[in-house]
Amino acid sequence: MTTRLELSKLSLLDALDLATLMEVEAHQRYVTFANQFGVTGGFDPGSFFLSMADNEAKHGQELSARRKELFGDTPRRVKLDDLFDVEAPELGSVRSSMSTLEAFQVALAAEEKARYFYEDALPTITDPDVRSLFAELRDEEIEHVHLLREAIAKLPAAASLGDEIDHDEGPYL
Repeated sequence: MTTRLELSKLSLLDALDLATLMEVEAHQRYVTFANQFGVTGGFDPGSFFLSMADNEAKHGQELSARRKELFGDTPRRVKLDDLFDVEAPELGSVRSSMSTLEAFQVALAAEEKARYFYEDALPTITDPDVRSLFAELRDEEIEHVHLLREAIAKLPAAASLGDEIDHDEGPYL
């Protein structure tokens, strides 16, 4: 989980861009994972990862809309290259024989990682608007962790097996 940015010096514009790009990075990683597994539309790791990609895309779109409302078409100063693995699930966290439960655990770890990022950054932030945004985003990540834990608790016993579960309960979250 790294970023090349000096978080204490972020403007609200830059903070919104960073948060949006964190969602973009996570979306791209989940799509990669879904493609690696294939998506059956059932209750399998690939389908779950695709649903997480959709969730990350929605969060990114919400942040982008907020940015546009506040700053219009002001050029972005923060780039995707300025961060790596801030919210995205770890590159080496999947394997071909993983179960649906393990896929959920990968997503849970990613959401917890994002929460810690915002939590750890907060003491360094001096701009009140950025501080407020980071606190809000931390709270959203806490909610995502809670939702994933609830979803994991509701998984059928077969979710711990490496095979697809044959039922349509979606969406996952």
